[in-house]
Amino acid sequence: MAIIDVVKYDGSDEIFAWKFPSENLRLGTQLVVKTSQHAFFIKGGQVLDEFKEGTYTLKSGNIPLLHKVINIPFGGDSPFQAEVWYINMISKLDNKWGTPTPIQLEDPKYNIIVPVRAFGQFGMSIENPKLFLQTLVGNMKQFSTEKVVEYFQGKVISSITSAIGKKMVLEGISVLQIHVLLDDLSEYCKEKIQQEFFNYGIKVENFYLMSINIPESDPSVIKLKEAKDLAAKVNIAGKDVYHADRSYDVLDKAAQNEGTMGGTMGAGMGLGLGFGMGNQMGDMTNKMNVGQKQESQNPQTPPPPPNQNVQYFVLINNQQNGPHSIDSMKLLIGQGQVTKETLVWKEGMAEWSNIMEQNDLKLLFGAVPPPPPK
Repeated sequence: MAIIDVVKYDGSDEIFAWKFPSENLRLGTQLVVKTSQHAFFIKGGQVLDEFKEGTYTLKSGNIPLLHKVINIPFGGDSPFQAEVWYINMISKLDNKWGTPTPIQLEDPKYNIIVPVRAFGQFGMSIENPKLFLQTLVGNMKQFSTEKVVEYFQGKVISSITSAIGKKMVLEGISVLQIHVLLDDLSEYCKEKIQQEFFNYGIKVENFYLMSINIPESDPSVIKLKEAKDLAAKVNIAGKDVYHADRSYDVLDKAAQNEGTMGGTMGAGMGLGLGFGMGNQMGDMTNKMNVGQKQESQNPQTPPPPPNQNVQYFVLINNQQNGPHSIDSMKLLIGQGQVTKETLVWKEGMAEWSNIMEQNDLKLLFGAVPPPPPK
């Protein structure tokens, strides 16, 4: 193999490390190192002399470490063998990354696990060329920027997963709102992966999270959005009003299914009531039938006077309260704690009903003045 007279690298900027294709050198060979390049002499796997930008005529004086290893004679054009590696110090800023499969994250607000995908890019450069050569290059003939991205893909994705998860949990942010934190997450991820790259002589110039996506058609995402909508309704209407509204919905459905034991019991359970409804329903049905028969036979008969011993339970601020006598109910109406929309229940009733449906209580509103204006 011919003795080489000039050693230089004119290759692509996409290559971080490149090995000169010949090891047959001689004293007097020209070594050309261009801007943003470093050249290294390697012998027996050991990184020896380093050359920065400039043109060098190889002599025993400017390759002292290599000279000690192979004992180059002084003077003349003595031949010797050594590997010459070039390290490209230019910054590569458009390295793309993305999660190959969705990341499974639990939404801290609604406790629903959803699949998340993230994409972005980062910039890097060789900060410590000797360390990079020693730790990554090995026996390869070249090491591309693409190879670096591939090599660190796992670390990048791991950092992204950890960063997004921690940010969501620590700040209580739903995955539906995570896009507003892209800048903060980008900086956080850069700090996390920088140390790993630094261990190999690489500097992370910048790191960008460009998008965080969730599949709109995924069942978990649909469920998450439904939970968000429900939370918004409760927040707007108020918890007590919302629950009262839901209670009326249950009563309406029960009325639509009147006579069906399953529907009526479902309504009672929906209100959180456990009053032995099965037996009471039978009693109430019998009483209703008897009452209707009596009414048809004596249409002009007035209703019986209120029973002062009857005891009523009432729902105040969506909480069960009582029992209360008729006099006590009159006092609560006067205080404004019980209104015409209040739900009541007494022994013998199969379910809660509106106070205005009870004749003995309905009459109380005509006898009690309304509360004074505020």
